[in-house]
Amino acid sequence: MNRSEIFTTLLEKRPWTDYEWEKRTNITRATFGNNRKNNGQNVKSRTLELMAKATGFKLMQTNAKKGILPSSADALFELIENENKMIRIGLFGFGRIGRNIFRIGYNDPRFNFVAISDLGDVEAMHYLLMRDSIHGSIDDEIALNGNDLTYHGKSTRLLPGSAPGSIPWDAFDVDIVIDSTGVYRKKEQLQLHLDSGARRVLVTKPPADEIDRIVIQGINQNKINSKDQIISTTSSTTQVLALMLKVLDQNFGIKNAMMTNVHAYTSDQPLADSVRSDLRRSRSAVENIIPNETWAPDYVSQLLPKFKNKISGMAMNVPVANGSCVDLTTEMSFMPSIEEVNNAFKVASENELVDLIRYTEDPIVSSDAIGGGETMVFDSKATMIASNKLLKTIAWFDNGWGFANRILELSESYNELESN
Repeated sequence: MNRSEIFTTLLEKRPWTDYEWEKRTNITRATFGNNRKNNGQNVKSRTLELMAKATGFKLMQTNAKKGILPSSADALFELIENENKMIRIGLFGFGRIGRNIFRIGYNDPRFNFVAISDLGDVEAMHYLLMRDSIHGSIDDEIALNGNDLTYHGKSTRLLPGSAPGSIPWDAFDVDIVIDSTGVYRKKEQLQLHLDSGARRVLVTKPPADEIDRIVIQGINQNKINSKDQIISTTSSTTQVLALMLKVLDQNFGIKNAMMTNVHAYTSDQPLADSVRSDLRRSRSAVENIIPNETWAPDYVSQLLPKFKNKISGMAMNVPVANGSCVDLTTEMSFMPSIEEVNNAFKVASENELVDLIRYTEDPIVSSDAIGGGETMVFDSKATMIASNKLLKTIAWFDNGWGFANRILELSESYNELESN
């Protein structure tokens, strides 16, 4: 098939919107729109390669041995289906993170969501999946048949929620359980998932005690081991802070750092003043800016020991539903110029940390980060230097969507370890 035929075939295999294609391939919606208009006559081979990967195929040029370049109009290709088996996932908790994970992965050929456990009834689980106040409605047919979600020839069983150990994961032949409840952080609690038949557990919160591995993509994902069974993906804030510190320290050296996490309100905060053990968090989430603690500096120090006792910070929950930022102030070993700082993040976003950092020179605000598949968006217009002593940098992030992408990517990384 020529490039146009491959393009058309891939669109038929996955009838995603241009916005969905952009999220899965990092190719802009405008590029897809232009290629659709001319039926892929001028589509680039790199675009086809990324589209094929996103749909579970490998793009192979069949006439490369004749000296024909992939960019040539005479280049011919075929699609070869990847042989890696689908990862069988059990979701434990179907709140914001759990639903984001499902939305991102349900139509991805790499993942098979075999079961979901949550405290809500099945009608409510289906309703909130299909109609999301932040990310909008799913433009796809996902039906609720009894206790099953059915879609594209697949079926996902909805199960009543309870504590770890209550779901027989072995009955569903689950490879990985993603515990996205935000409740269970101790090893002995998470071990119960393994005792119930799960082969591996990813928990979407920092752990309360020692587990097998804490992983942040871009920091230590190359250290994962097939023997790891209980793994924490930390938090969206922790991942952003770690990447910011890494880029700044590698390029200029950091002596000390202080962060403020300006974070959207969360589901455990009340809409109206209500009795809570945490007095500040007893106040209305939609009427106040509320100071809060953050675990991020402590867990970054665990993964990057050179920062132990050198970083601290706090959070401010603000009255927006989504879209957060890390405001980082650093004392540098060498004070660069604003241009040098911005260039360091730009280079990182195009090389070592591609797909994890998005660099922008646009005057963005919090809502511009919503739906972003990257870990963070570096705001180059916000970079500041005070008295040639302190450097301020800001990174925006969707506090659920990019994080959910990282969780699924980590699931795939462990699956590849098992396959090798």
